[in-house]
Amino acid sequence: MIFGYSRISKGEDQNSLLQLQALKAAQVKKIFEEVGSGGRWNRSVLHKMIDQLREGDVVVVWKLDRLSRSLKDLLVIMEHINNVGAGFKSITESIDTTTPAGRMMMQMVGSFAEFEREMIRERTRAGLDAARKEGRVGGRKPKLTNDQRLDILDNVSSNRKSGAQMARLYNVSEATISRILASYRQPIEENLS
Repeated sequence: MIFGYSRISKGEDQNSLLQLQALKAAQVKKIFEEVGSGGRWNRSVLHKMIDQLREGDVVVVWKLDRLSRSLKDLLVIMEHINNVGAGFKSITESIDTTTPAGRMMMQMVGSFAEFEREMIRERTRAGLDAARKEGRVGGRKPKLTNDQRLDILDNVSSNRKSGAQMARLYNVSEATISRILASYRQPIEENLS
C-alpha cells in the first residue's frame, strides 16, 4: 500500500492543494491529512498512519519538512518506518529509501541537517557569551523595580497589606508576590541556620 502524508501548519494561510496533487500524481492510495506544527511530535494523524504501516508499504510526502521540521523527530519517524519494513519517498527532494541510493541520500540529508543545527547552536552560544561579556542579560525585563519589591516586602511583612492587595496595586499575580517574599525569606533563613 502506498500512503501519503500531507501537513499544513495551524493558523497559517496555507492549503494542502499542491501537496495533494503531487501525492495523487505519485499514485498514493490513501492520504493522511494533518493540520498542525511540524515541530511537534504529538500529531495524531501521523501516528495513525505509522500504526497502519506494514512490511512493503511506502510513505510518500511532498517535502521532508511536511513529515517533520525537527531532524531528531524525522530520524525517529524514519526509524519507525524502517522497523516495520516500509519504505519512504519524498517527491521534492527525490529521496526513495526503497533503493540503496535513496537510503544513502537520506543519511546524507540527515547528516547535513544535523551539521546545520550544530552550527546554529554554536553561533547562538557565541552570541549569548558576547552579550553577557557586554553586560546584557537575556530574558524578559522584570515587571517590578527593586523599590517596588522592597515596598511589597515591607507592607506584607508588617501586615499593613496582604499579598493580594499588593498584587492588585502593582498589577501582578499573587504568585509573583509569593515568589518575591520567598526570595527575601530564603537568605534570612540561610543566615539563621
